[in-house]
Amino acid sequence: VHHLATTCATELGISPPTVYIVNSPVMNAATFGTNEESVIMIHSALVDHFSDQELLSVIGHECGHIHNNHVIYLTALHYLRMMAGALISYALGPAEMALMSWLRRAEITCDRAGLLCCKDLDASTRALTKLALGSSKLYDQLNLEAFVEQYEEMKEGIGRYAEVRASHPFLPKRVIALRYFAESELYKRHVALPSAGGLTMEQVDAKVFEVIKIF
Repeated sequence: VHHLATTCATELGISPPTVYIVNSPVMNAATFGTNEESVIMIHSALVDHFSDQELLSVIGHECGHIHNNHVIYLTALHYLRMMAGALISYALGPAEMALMSWLRRAEITCDRAGLLCCKDLDASTRALTKLALGSSKLYDQLNLEAFVEQYEEMKEGIGRYAEVRASHPFLPKRVIALRYFAESELYKRHVALPSAGGLTMEQVDAKVFEVIKIF
């Protein structure tokens, strides 16, 4: 795990982060701390159920939070939610919703960092899907393309309102957004793909904005 974290740090041009393994059956990872001193928490279930390439994508995602100076906001959101449980939650609602909106966009950015680190779109997609499902067994039964097609249904469905309070965009949106990034000239150049050209980052961001917006 330390080797994977060092690999990601080198790819993104940051100092190797401090990484702890948390004894937990829940497949998850998180980053806390400050912009000067950050800690990545990797749940032990990820080590057991993810391949090295999938772990590379997850750790790269967390390193992306560090690279983009997201850590202080992630920590603020963590404590804000703790306060909401102890105090009057509706009083903190506006601040929490504003941070959630920012975090959903930050997650898209860090999905890209994960892909830059593992250099394998399939592995990054598998990692996203396993994290969302919480089960490596169910992943084998998932028709990913049919699942991604649900994006068209959710664009106009009432279910989209539930995303307002979510910390992560719905999975089909994340997969589509990551696929757009994989078509970018920046990514293709990074992984030395033989095909020339690709989308500019302005084009990628415009396409992704249309995908992740809620209203």
